[in-house]
Amino acid sequence: MDKDAIVDLIEEKHNTLLHWLDHQEDEKWEMGPVGKWTSGQQALHLLQSIKPLNDALSVPKFILRFKFGKANRKVRKFDAIVKRYQEKLENTKGLTYKGSENMRIPTLNDKAYILNRLQVENKKLQYKTKKWSDKNLDAIILPHPLMGKMPVRELIMWTAHHIEHHTNELKTKY
Repeated sequence: MDKDAIVDLIEEKHNTLLHWLDHQEDEKWEMGPVGKWTSGQQALHLLQSIKPLNDALSVPKFILRFKFGKANRKVRKFDAIVKRYQEKLENTKGLTYKGSENMRIPTLNDKAYILNRLQVENKKLQYKTKKWSDKNLDAIILPHPLMGKMPVRELIMWTAHHIEHHTNELKTKY
């Protein structure tokens, strides 16, 4: 998937999520299905997952190469990344990334801030994706807490799917 297609996909998935959250009844922001995250927690989790990626993409590339290495395989296609993620999710049985364990429930007062931050981080990711060379997107790898080390291009594609995954969960269960 080329950079422009990835950027368009990220924009589309974020717009769908933000539209759904913005039009959801306010009282549902702090409520969720029994044993599941609230809508606010879902949004906060997505913010917690995109922010570190944007931070990493701001680090000089030579430091990322030194710290995490270089890719030793070709970049997977979007569908292969989605399939692998779904398999990993099934094998973990609801295991949650360390930063999202025992997450606080954002209040309704936090809603505008979280949605704004999601929008800002989305735009940052799009900008940074466009600025990175294709060579670096494919060669530099970063760690993912569930999927292991992945080329940056794959991690950005996964981010688009991650947003869609949580949006679909919100739409079907909330």
